[in-house]
Amino acid sequence: MANRADQNDTDIDTARAAESAAAGPGAPAPGIPPEEPREEFDPQLDAGRVREVLDAIDAEDAAALTVLLDPLHPADIADLIEQFDDRHRRVFLEVWGSEIDGEILSELREGLREEVILALPQETLSDAVRDLDSDDVVDLLEDLEESQQALILGALPAIDRAQIEQALAFPEYSAGRLMQREVVRAPEHWDVGQTIDFLRAADNELPDQFYHIMLVDPRMRPIGYVALGRMLSSPRSTRLADITEDSFRTFGVEQPEAEVAYAFNQYHLISAPVIDAEERLVGVITIDDAMAVLDEEAEEDILRLAGVGEGSLSDRVIDTTRQRLPWLAVNLVTAIMASLVIAQFEGVITQIVALAVLMPIVASMGGNAGTQSLTVAVRAIATRDLTGSNVWRVVRREAGVGLVNGLIFAVVMGLVGLFWFSSPQLGYVIGLAMVVNLVIAGLAGILVPVALDKVGVDPALASGAFVTTVTDVVGFFAFLGLASVILL
Repeated sequence: MANRADQNDTDIDTARAAESAAAGPGAPAPGIPPEEPREEFDPQLDAGRVREVLDAIDAEDAAALTVLLDPLHPADIADLIEQFDDRHRRVFLEVWGSEIDGEILSELREGLREEVILALPQETLSDAVRDLDSDDVVDLLEDLEESQQALILGALPAIDRAQIEQALAFPEYSAGRLMQREVVRAPEHWDVGQTIDFLRAADNELPDQFYHIMLVDPRMRPIGYVALGRMLSSPRSTRLADITEDSFRTFGVEQPEAEVAYAFNQYHLISAPVIDAEERLVGVITIDDAMAVLDEEAEEDILRLAGVGEGSLSDRVIDTTRQRLPWLAVNLVTAIMASLVIAQFEGVITQIVALAVLMPIVASMGGNAGTQSLTVAVRAIATRDLTGSNVWRVVRREAGVGLVNGLIFAVVMGLVGLFWFSSPQLGYVIGLAMVVNLVIAGLAGILVPVALDKVGVDPALASGAFVTTVTDVVGFFAFLGLASVILL
């Protein structure tokens, strides 16, 4: 009887398998009702989605906003808020502000984040802060006034509040501000089994994401760390001290965050412990925070080279004007200096009108060559690729590049002078001026930021004005000076 029952079960399974194969891939198993087709919702922040959100804001429809925004990632919602103009942002915060959480706030750029925080109800803001890791809370609070910080800190548990206040006491842009206080640590004598049991028991107290188990001695000093994946793949009896990583590095709480980010990038770190003056473990810095610092540093360099500050496309005209006006004023001063050089050769220009036609070419080529060298130098200084040990090699290289490019364009402009103005001498003049200006531009593009860095001035902030002045003055002086000697 048992054999017959087994045979019947086998026949049924075979029949079901045949039905499933006949139905084709993706068909529901026999006996299970097919699922009703569901409407696909693509959570992408495209132009159509933005238009729908704006329409919902105009209608002050909170339910529609929830349907549109809930599927989006917090970073996309933050980008969307940054795209709003002042009116839409104000209405959005009134209608949907109670739904904004800590993750959305942490994704906003600093200037806009302060505006949003000030517009949110206190209860909403307190709830949002409770859900964040300590490093994100510090990032939010450091942009606020002390009175506003006190209101938010008052909503946190006493232990968390004390940790955040201690972090805020560290210098701005330091490792102490960047680190998160939630650290997964274990005594150095533990084995894998003890650690796994501990992690399971402490599930609700663990950080949302962590990469290493920090090993500490009896005085709470970190002595190494173990990668989570390696620990889970090791036998339970394995001692943690036997499977530590070789890339272990520590950072002091007052160490500049730029140095920390550089070390993460240079040594391919995933996380690293932060220690106090007594070398005790007080926090951990993870790769996402370090990379955020690198992104901010790169963005600041680009904006400063262009002579603009941090801003948004939705900023008011008056705010953007205030940011750009000082740099335009500096450029005006450099332009006046170049004009004074030209004024010294007014008689030459009056006699040879062709010089006025060709002057902008020399200045423009020098300015572009200087900007190229300057951009390379500023970035190399930021990444520490340009140091005292190789600076003169780089200077010689840039001078050589300027010389070669100058000779090439000297030939081109010599032919222009010959065929356009029927004057070989004019071709010689502009060709020589081109060589001189491109060599000087290459040298200035390297030496100016290096010199500014030596005296403690941010090269990205001030180099552009100096290099522009050098290339304009040298270009006009070389061209008009040679013209006065050769052509007159």
